[in-house]
Amino acid sequence: MNRPALATTALALLGALSLTACTGGPVPATGKARAADPASRPDLKPFYGQRLQWADCATDGYECARLTVPRDYARPGNGRTFVLPVARAAATGPARRVGSLVYNPGGPGAGGASSLEEGMDEAFGAAVRARFDIVSFDPRGVGGSVPALTCEPAEAEAEAEAEAEAEAEETSEEASDAVAPLYPRTEADRSAAASGARTAAEDCEEHSGPILRHVGTEDAARDLDVLRAALGERRLTYLGWSYGTSLGTSYAEQFPRRVRAMVLDGAIDPSLEWSQRVISQSAGFRRSVDDYAEQCAEIAGDSCPGANPQEIRALIERLYQRAEREPLPVAEDSAYAEYGGMDATAVLGAVSMAMYTPEDQWEPLSEALREADQGDATKLGALDDEEETEEEGENPGTADEEQEEDETPEPPADNSGAALTAVNCLDVPHPRSLRPYWAALAPADQAAGVYGTAGVTAELTCRDWPSGGRRPHRVDADGVPPVLVVGTTGDPATPYEESVSLAEQFPEGMLLTYEGLGHTAYGRGDACVTAKVDAYLVKRERVRPGATC
Repeated sequence: MNRPALATTALALLGALSLTACTGGPVPATGKARAADPASRPDLKPFYGQRLQWADCATDGYECARLTVPRDYARPGNGRTFVLPVARAAATGPARRVGSLVYNPGGPGAGGASSLEEGMDEAFGAAVRARFDIVSFDPRGVGGSVPALTCEPAEAEAEAEAEAEAEAEETSEEASDAVAPLYPRTEADRSAAASGARTAAEDCEEHSGPILRHVGTEDAARDLDVLRAALGERRLTYLGWSYGTSLGTSYAEQFPRRVRAMVLDGAIDPSLEWSQRVISQSAGFRRSVDDYAEQCAEIAGDSCPGANPQEIRALIERLYQRAEREPLPVAEDSAYAEYGGMDATAVLGAVSMAMYTPEDQWEPLSEALREADQGDATKLGALDDEEETEEEGENPGTADEEQEEDETPEPPADNSGAALTAVNCLDVPHPRSLRPYWAALAPADQAAGVYGTAGVTAELTCRDWPSGGRRPHRVDADGVPPVLVVGTTGDPATPYEESVSLAEQFPEGMLLTYEGLGHTAYGRGDACVTAKVDAYLVKRERVRPGATC
């Protein structure tokens, strides 16, 4: 069985940022004293005392509710809140029910409630579905959260459509002048990259300013504890994919004794500073594209765009070089038509995204690459299109609280891009000077080629972002029970080495290695992974050192 589509992390897709990025040197664990249980604070009791009011979701078979959390945990009584959608799939074996299992599908920027309604519970093994209610939520600022992040005014899309037709010919003529290189070497290219990043940050500040400083992972982890209490659970059972491992790690650090069982699949190492993070992830994508060239025939068969790995690598490199000179042509109904075609960043993004699930994506990627090489990049541009339904992105109900005048405008149907940027930039400050970014380009190029340099450039938006309080550090979670980390040897977005490192940082951390390709392991159909993860979640059965599937 293939796992339902996950909204996972990406490298540098059309300006999106790489995974959780940080600045400064690694900070060792401090052994800090644990704060008092927040549920005992009088100003937080109204939030911790909630009980969810469940009702049928729009999708049959699921129940939905809403959770209210303080916008600012330092001032929870000021009346400003986030109201978060929550969804659950009831345990299929209620007589033997253990409790609730909360998951995060990734991102940052993926809506958990919507993912569950789209069938995410099918990613869990039958043993887990029988014993647990599967629960997820949209993190603060994401999806159906009220308020939600947006980096553009509500009328922007309509205005863009109105102008598109009049500017079509001019856009096509000017496209070659607007192409951004994957490795900005000249002063002009670097100035343009910095200017574009600054504009992006300013747009988010303008349209989501009041909430930008309140959407970080540490606050989302505190929301997770409020959800635990609202579910009536004394301790949390949790599974996080990709970015969800950052959320889980933060929860374990803040509430180590509130953890019952925790699975972190496709791990992010919190000890890496921002440029190390870029190199780690971009090198992962480069290796995955090499894997694609080497193993295309085994997975994609006759659709492969070359007779051997060398031909496939040459074709991909050829497309990058062409797209840096001039956008690759697309059909008039393509999402890239208004930009004059696919530039090099868009091509790299499409290729990178196809590395997430080789079993599903390598065949269409192969066909798209072949057609792009022949002069039509329409299929390549459609690879990262997400199917949308009328329900996606809509708030399942509205908050009871009257929103204040400083609220953000209505977000677009999919605000995952804005959320990806906001959370990544806020979690840990980036350098304010441009010099460290330009200095990082050469090492990133040496380690990962254009995947590395594009990753560095994508981080520029964070230079002008509000500062958060996190720093790179080793996990500090004394008292947490054994945590299970799952790492895939051929993972492009969360390289295996980071899973190894995270497992070592947790007290009594356990590592389960999946020898395979693609992003994350649990829920992708491997019986060995399913059996070991399910046994841990249900019976808290430990995984032996060196366990491999």
